[in-house]
Amino acid sequence: KAKVEVTGDDMREGLCCVLSVKVPEPKFSSQTKDKLVSSEVRAPVEDIVGRLLADYLQERPNDAKTICGKIIEAARAREAARKAREMTRRKGVLDGMGLPGKLADCQEKDPALCEVYLVEGDSAGGSAKQGRDRKFQAILPLRGKILNVEKARYEKLLTSNEILVMITALGTGIGRAGTATSGGAGGGADDFNVAKLRYHRIIIMTDADVDGAHIRTLLLTFFYRQMPELVERGHIYIAQPPLYKVKFGKEEQYLKDGPALDVFLLKVALKDASIETGGANPTTLSGDTLAELARKHQLAQAVIARLGVFMDAAALRAMADGVSLDLDTPAAAEASAVALQHKLRELDDAGEPAEVASEFDVRTDKPLLRISRRHHGNVKSSVITQDFVHGADYAALATAASTFRDLLGEGAIVRRGEGERAREERVADFRVAMKWLIGEAERTTSRQRYKGLGEMNPEQLWETTMDPNVRRLLRVQIDDAIEADRVFTMLMGEEVEPRREFIEQNALRAGNIDV
Repeated sequence: KAKVEVTGDDMREGLCCVLSVKVPEPKFSSQTKDKLVSSEVRAPVEDIVGRLLADYLQERPNDAKTICGKIIEAARAREAARKAREMTRRKGVLDGMGLPGKLADCQEKDPALCEVYLVEGDSAGGSAKQGRDRKFQAILPLRGKILNVEKARYEKLLTSNEILVMITALGTGIGRAGTATSGGAGGGADDFNVAKLRYHRIIIMTDADVDGAHIRTLLLTFFYRQMPELVERGHIYIAQPPLYKVKFGKEEQYLKDGPALDVFLLKVALKDASIETGGANPTTLSGDTLAELARKHQLAQAVIARLGVFMDAAALRAMADGVSLDLDTPAAAEASAVALQHKLRELDDAGEPAEVASEFDVRTDKPLLRISRRHHGNVKSSVITQDFVHGADYAALATAASTFRDLLGEGAIVRRGEGERAREERVADFRVAMKWLIGEAERTTSRQRYKGLGEMNPEQLWETTMDPNVRRLLRVQIDDAIEADRVFTMLMGEEVEPRREFIEQNALRAGNIDV
């Protein structure tokens, strides 16, 4: 009678079903876990639900009639919406699109007071939508990685759904009047117009992992190449969500990154801590004195951790232990090689020791030390140059060596805590004492690492990343336009050789890599 075609979506519209299924190792359709796709569950669920639902509808014809009426109404509404869409005439690429459906817009109409978060994925987008201040904050979830506009032609760019959604949400249009990229000889409604920008703060908020960094880079490439005026006017920002949540006693704190975590652990480690130096004239190190010594030690350890990926870590530790290097003359370099070789054999009590040789670099006309180790049948070598010995990193290691040399004697003890909770340990040197204190700090604190924004609940996301009173934002700006253009072309462009050369030169210095 209704003369309307009914689909499964019409029947399911507005339908809520509470179904409890217990299954080992469930499989979901996506990260948001909105659909269970375990094949072994489908058949029994369909059989049980279908049989009981059929019995219910046969026993209650009035309810069945009401449900059928709702299905027909849903089908008619769907058909009316389809006809309305077909009647909409599109003059340009972006005309008639309206605001994207997944954009959670804000209430404020003044663009200068509005901001939009470009969020990675629907999972983080859901938390952001619940945690935001809807008066002035809009949320636009982006699905997956957008197109790399550095490689793609302009025509292909306008076929990317995520990019079209982003352009429509911002309201500026894209392209330049009178150019080949604007799609017309004299320009039109699609031309970029910064005066139509709907949000004066465009905030990129991605996860703190490699995929998040890649998405952030693709978005920055898009804005720099297609909407450079937004970057020049300071409208583009990068959110800085915390990487850690730590708890010590009743104190709870969010920390931005690894260095901030190290500072926090050091603060906890030094609380109620002291070191008895031992030896013939024992003294007690505590308070500001111990804190200053710990700061110098942490500075030296940071140098070793940073340089140890491409220099010999044991050699760096030997310098921090007191091995002094002089590479000003070939004779002094030879003596330094002998001293370093001797210290490395002390440190490498297990396995094959490293070989240290003094060489003369004809390119720089300066002596250097080459450290060679056999690793899985291959020889791995690293060098220590004269420039390094005259630099700030070596100075930090030498300062640590002079500070901690003979600081602790026989019978030295490190203590932490008060009363019944006091603990102590006998130590041989300051490095061992600091390792014990940091270990105690880690033992008495709990920490949570956020890899994805979706792991935070809405309240946490607001407190840490979205509240204007406490959040940290990085404004994207162009200090050197020529260098910025060169970097984008090299890293995101079609030519492979410059990118490969850059990777080979900087691979050992890179961090945050998934292998």
